[in-house]
Amino acid sequence: MDRYPELRDLQLLIALAQRKHFTQAAADCGISQPAFSARIRALEDDLGVPIVRRGNKFLGFTRDGELLLRWARKILNDAEGLRQDIEVSKGALQGVLVLGVVPTALPFAASIATTLRARFAKLTIQIQSLTSAQIARGLNEYALHAGITYQDEKEIGPLCFEPIYQEHYVLLTPIHLAPRIAGSASWAEAAALPLCLLSKDMRFRQIVDQVFSVTGVQPEPVMETNAFTAALAQVTNGSAATIAPRKLVDSLFLDQNSVSLQLNDPMVENTIGLATLNVEPGLPAILALREVIGISS
Repeated sequence: MDRYPELRDLQLLIALAQRKHFTQAAADCGISQPAFSARIRALEDDLGVPIVRRGNKFLGFTRDGELLLRWARKILNDAEGLRQDIEVSKGALQGVLVLGVVPTALPFAASIATTLRARFAKLTIQIQSLTSAQIARGLNEYALHAGITYQDEKEIGPLCFEPIYQEHYVLLTPIHLAPRIAGSASWAEAAALPLCLLSKDMRFRQIVDQVFSVTGVQPEPVMETNAFTAALAQVTNGSAATIAPRKLVDSLFLDQNSVSLQLNDPMVENTIGLATLNVEPGLPAILALREVIGISS
């Protein structure tokens, strides 16, 4: 290898991984498509291996390309940490914080991001709505800086997990479907309603299914979705009920035709927390995030 890859080359590589299209990746990076392709080919020549599978279009990365991509993300992550540390030494935190968040915690994440931005106006925060498995993978592949996710040993594994709050569940239903207009409802009562639930690949749905199984009831959802907005729309238009975290429901402006009932029998809670890589030195933006959340050092 004649020379080590430059940071700019690694940035181009990550843009290609995100866009999966040479022209679009080049536009994101502010250079022409021929110049973009030439730099990728020069990188392949320097490394002595093909890193991109090509045809009439981008077909993905080779095995060596996937290896390089992982290192590229790690190197750029470390470079971002260095840049943030230098800015902190000059008295102002600035840079980028990429945060993966499970859908149930998006209102909480948005609130935290607002507080963080109020303290550090030059910090750019990117929030990505992801499944818990995608968050764990994104952290391990250095595609994310931190995640707000479930405490799931199978997915968290070697990641550092710090609890934030306990998630509790409610039945959110049109008033004409509600078993009562105030108080609580049982999981069995919820199962008897036409339900719109999150899709089975979502950790929240797996939790809900597990509770139904323990309760000995089997709901028959009339609709499944990977976005809570679609489930909430079903409640608003009166066609179905859904099960949602109380923090999410508390962030909504429910109309007079919707009812929120605490789910019990059984009462269930699950831990939502901050997941990060266990590395030193830590990214300054993550330290600031932990402080805003209220996680002690």
